[in-house]
Amino acid sequence: MAALESQMIALDSPMPRFDLPDTVSGRRIRSDDFINRPVLVMFICNHCPFVVHVRQELAALGEDYHASKLAIVAISSNDTLTHPQDGPEHMKQSALDAGYVFPYCFDETQSVARDFHAACTPDFFLFNAAHTLAYRGQLDSSRPRNTLPVDGKDLRAAIDAVLRGATPSADQRPSIGCNIKWRAAQY
Repeated sequence: MAALESQMIALDSPMPRFDLPDTVSGRRIRSDDFINRPVLVMFICNHCPFVVHVRQELAALGEDYHASKLAIVAISSNDTLTHPQDGPEHMKQSALDAGYVFPYCFDETQSVARDFHAACTPDFFLFNAAHTLAYRGQLDSSRPRNTLPVDGKDLRAAIDAVLRGATPSADQRPSIGCNIKWRAAQY
């Protein structure tokens, strides 16, 4: 299982715009839907062992922050020619099985992943209400092959800070996961 770290783009970067289909509801999810709300954008997929390892915690995050001002959007950008299990019909079933209460969008052109500089799954980007990047990094220190608990400690601390109107700690560690499966013609 090869692991890749997230790119750790500059804090205070503006949130890229997006307009993607939610594979569960069929609705379009747009960045403009979240004016004056903090937004957590998670790049995930169905098959990656790193995502499978934290899937229950991702569902718990959705439940725990559902009543807050935080908007959560999950996006899969993998090439479905090489990884058909990451296609929209499988995404919908995966979201239902996991109990996700947030949109799970499909980035067919991979342009949104490129705009965010997403590198791996999972890759987390937390934007404050002004839609500037407040946190990018790991969910927590748990990995599929270590014995640390999956508790979302790092990301939850950042979310709680943003919801209080505070700045998350600058001590942010990269997320680690499988590389996004780019189309051969893209990279």
